[in-house]
Amino acid sequence: MKKILIPLFAVTLMVSCNTANVSNNNNKTENSSSQTVKGDKDFLSAYKTIKADDLKKNLYVIASDEMEGRDTGSPGQKKAGEYIVNYYKNLGIAFPKVLGSYYQKVPSDFMKKRGGGNLPDSENILAFIEGSEKPEEIVVVSAHYDHVGTKNGVVYNGADDDGSGTVAVMEIAKAFQSAKKAGKGPKRSILFLHVTGEEHGLFGSEYYTDNPVFPLKNTVANLNIDMIGRDDPENRGKQYVYVIGSDMLSSQLKVINEAANNKTNNLELNYKYDDPNDPQRLYYRSDHYNFAKNNVPVAFFFDGIHEDYHKPTDDPEKIDYPLLEKRTQLVFATAWEIANRAERIVVDKK
Repeated sequence: MKKILIPLFAVTLMVSCNTANVSNNNNKTENSSSQTVKGDKDFLSAYKTIKADDLKKNLYVIASDEMEGRDTGSPGQKKAGEYIVNYYKNLGIAFPKVLGSYYQKVPSDFMKKRGGGNLPDSENILAFIEGSEKPEEIVVVSAHYDHVGTKNGVVYNGADDDGSGTVAVMEIAKAFQSAKKAGKGPKRSILFLHVTGEEHGLFGSEYYTDNPVFPLKNTVANLNIDMIGRDDPENRGKQYVYVIGSDMLSSQLKVINEAANNKTNNLELNYKYDDPNDPQRLYYRSDHYNFAKNNVPVAFFFDGIHEDYHKPTDDPEKIDYPLLEKRTQLVFATAWEIANRAERIVVDKK
């Protein structure tokens, strides 16, 4: 997540569908294999493909020293991008035809004009599943795959920020693709958007919304995932997630997300920072904001600021993988409902 130059009040001030019923103990992290799951079989079949072990396998690659901290436009980030693209190729998930590849170039000049210094050219990565009934309507599931690179010879791996969001998007894509292969693909199209340059100024998402591959007027919602693999001191040991912005533009998105949560893992949805006047300004600090400012309803999923935020100790062995699984499943369940409901969600707030 993008760091801003305001004081953090120590670690005690934190930042950030008809589906299925899943019972769990909210005060204890447990593997989803022990949960009781009931509901629509098409949804459940896809939902169950999201697994902690798969998230862990991908995160240990994305957040490895080999990726050199994934700084914007760096060789390490490009190597991480190649891993993501090959993952989609192996799943049989294509890129948007209109784009012609998985890559949307984000030029150095674009970033320089917005305070990006001497950042080199970089790329957003886009994978796409076309809708079966309303392909022109797009649901965007996003995360940034850049981090802050290497400093003084020390690699900042960014396992939580935002390796966790990156692998969550990959798992959600796998779940939708499994449904498609079973003949139950989403009615609306899903764009899996991995953006670059977030840490330097939300550059990748800004470039996408300035140069959208699909018209923003056809973009139904953006579900943005930025840090969902840890807990913060205020919520240590709890089964929770911060949700930010879900009722800023649409009266329906928050309701859909809460219904998806109630019928799945029943996490504690924490709205503490769901306020544009929040002193941490979380609503403005991740890639969803570039969609929100273009009147696209958004929900930002976040775990809070923990002791390893933007430090070289943000490593994959510290991730709570069962909780990462549950949060990923929640975003999938929300996306499933948005993509498959009869009418697109309304924009009825300003």
